[in-house]
Amino acid sequence: MISRKLRINNRNFIKYKFFNSLFLGTSIGSIFTIYTPLEPSVYSIGGIILAVGMLIVATLYSKILNINYFYKISLFVELVILSVIVAFLLFSFNYQIALLVYIGYQITFMFGSYLMRGETLILKKDRILTLVDMAKQFGYLVGLLLSYLFYKAIEYQFQIIDNQSQVFYIHYLLLLIESLVIIFLIRSFEKFKHY
Repeated sequence: MISRKLRINNRNFIKYKFFNSLFLGTSIGSIFTIYTPLEPSVYSIGGIILAVGMLIVATLYSKILNINYFYKISLFVELVILSVIVAFLLFSFNYQIALLVYIGYQITFMFGSYLMRGETLILKKDRILTLVDMAKQFGYLVGLLLSYLFYKAIEYQFQIIDNQSQVFYIHYLLLLIESLVIIFLIRSFEKFKHY
């Protein structure tokens, strides 16, 4: 009987991790501006829900710590982030969008430990793990620099100095980066025939 299984394309996975961290570095400053309307109690409730969610995910490790679930959950997480970006661009700043963005990121954080453990188990080789971690750090640094240059460019070139406007416009760049993240994530997993 022939079945199709997934395997990792290491080169594309390294690119995926680079763009994933590039997104993180580029987006990190914008989150604080978006979260401004939220009350402190929201973070308390969100933290409790996040901790419970992570506990639930941890109880499922025996079932989901494999390449198929790793791919599906990784794609789910990236699609949640893409949805949050699109919603923010469509509806801009208000309390509901701030809450939606917060919930979206909390959902992605819920799978954080799982994705780190899965990545280590699936990649296995020290050399590949080293390259992945280097790509992550490099992507994060480039993202921080990119966001700084973006904010300064729109400030000096277009006189956009309002924090909310700057954060809104950087989401077009984030949309592009997140699209690349998803493309390289999909390319990182190849189907092959298994007998």
